[in-house]
Amino acid sequence: MSAAEREVVLITGISGSGKSVALHALEDIGFFCIDNLPPELLREFLQAAQRRGHHRIAIGVDVRSASLGGVPELLVQLRTEGVAIRTVFLDANGDALVRRFSETRRPHPLTKEGGALVDAIARERQLLEPLREGAVVIDTSDLRPAQMRAWMRDLIGAHGTGLTLVFESFAYKHGVPRDADFVFDLRALPNPHYVRELSPLTGRDAAVAQFLRSHPEVDEMLSSIETFLRRWLAAFEADQRSYLTVALGCTGGHHRSVYAAEALARSFATERVTLVRHRELDATPPA
Repeated sequence: MSAAEREVVLITGISGSGKSVALHALEDIGFFCIDNLPPELLREFLQAAQRRGHHRIAIGVDVRSASLGGVPELLVQLRTEGVAIRTVFLDANGDALVRRFSETRRPHPLTKEGGALVDAIARERQLLEPLREGAVVIDTSDLRPAQMRAWMRDLIGAHGTGLTLVFESFAYKHGVPRDADFVFDLRALPNPHYVRELSPLTGRDAAVAQFLRSHPEVDEMLSSIETFLRRWLAAFEADQRSYLTVALGCTGGHHRSVYAAEALARSFATERVTLVRHRELDATPPA
């Protein structure tokens, strides 16, 4: 098997952002996974895994490794040699990270005796910034484990020779996603929430879609967003980008942003791989 025929995913990111959950999700779909591999052993590990017949490999790398600084250069070398490695960087906001460490009572790997957790998180962000650049970023701040596992499976399962477009709906009242490359504010559009029979529905429902299509400014805004993306997609592909996340926000994240994400994904689906995420909808546990 040639290097290009292997599927290698490098999982990294901020401590407490869900690296173990991500690796378990990939393990469930057939990846051979290893966590906290020293980067200097990466090349040898890939060779050994190939000899053992492992074609889908996921590797966790975090700030505990003393040789972390050499990872970006190593990834460039491996890609030059034909090894297709996708890097996924998991992130979360400070409040979410502090809460998770408090709940689990586990120490942060950079926390010195008597040191503040927020200082350790800030230091880790600085150390990992070179790995964040060029990676596909997932903001796990408001994700349940089941939601995160589903997003990981969708992300890794999206195969394409060009740029993959990710359309993500969200609610401004819960904050802007940290993983967004572009953010568009839809709060100026008519809000179905204030129509009694539409309020309990979502942007996936036909009645909400019909309401939004009846307002010309909705179509005008989506057309403007689509025109902007089409103008610049080739430039991002030329910059060797694999994923581009377009975040669409409204007040509650259930109506306008959901409709927009679905509509834009359909517009681009015939010409490239597209993914749709609904941060607020996907976070709601099934009844």
